[in-house]
Amino acid sequence: MNRIVKIILKDILKNKIVAVYTFLLLLLSWSAFSLEDNSAKGMLTILNIILFTVPLVCILFTTIYVYNSSEFIELLLSQPIKRKKIWTSLFLGMACSLSLAYLIGVGIPLMIYAANGVGIMMMVMGVLISWVFIALAFWCSIITRDKAKGIGLAIITWIFFALIFDGLVLFLLFQLSDYPIEKAMVTLTAFSPIDLARIQILLYLDASAMMGYTGAIFKDFFGTIYGIVVSLLLLVSWITIPFFVSLKKFVNKDL
Repeated sequence: MNRIVKIILKDILKNKIVAVYTFLLLLLSWSAFSLEDNSAKGMLTILNIILFTVPLVCILFTTIYVYNSSEFIELLLSQPIKRKKIWTSLFLGMACSLSLAYLIGVGIPLMIYAANGVGIMMMVMGVLISWVFIALAFWCSIITRDKAKGIGLAIITWIFFALIFDGLVLFLLFQLSDYPIEKAMVTLTAFSPIDLARIQILLYLDASAMMGYTGAIFKDFFGTIYGIVVSLLLLVSWITIPFFVSLKKFVNKDL
């Protein structure tokens, strides 16, 4: 497995898109801190990068890469190598390379301008979000052999979690405003990895006060050690479940 991971890792790190992705993250993060006198404002800008740019790049690049690697995967399948090992190696190589790009592009400015608990939390959440959308990309790419459909499904998945899900939550809040549904909102956030990351970072930024009574509910739960552990476990489940579903599909798929 280590040899396959190294081959994939070297191939991805040589990719110009990954180099551009790293440079853009570094440029945006550095600019966010350089143009703002208050580091907290710069962190809010980086928060938007983590919640929107990172997931989009991860899910699109991974989906396209998996489809483009079909011949390489078929070559590996002709060797005496288990399918589970091939798919897992491909995932680990992709996850490690894009995580490294994120840590260089965002991690370096954070460690220079915000070497504290908030900066560390942003780095952790960024890496987890990267892995989540890489896992979702593997799921999207194994569902259909049609590359266009797979890429379309990846885009729809990103749009749902980045935009539509929040709209549905707001709709429920307005429609059920007469009922005490704040605690139900805490449960609802488990169905969106982006919301889980957003809440954790906002709580560390002490911006939960801007979310009113619902923010107080989130702080009472997610602000505790128990809440942080649950949040991290939920994000890990968002990585493992889509990946193992795609792994099972790949092992049983007739290529």
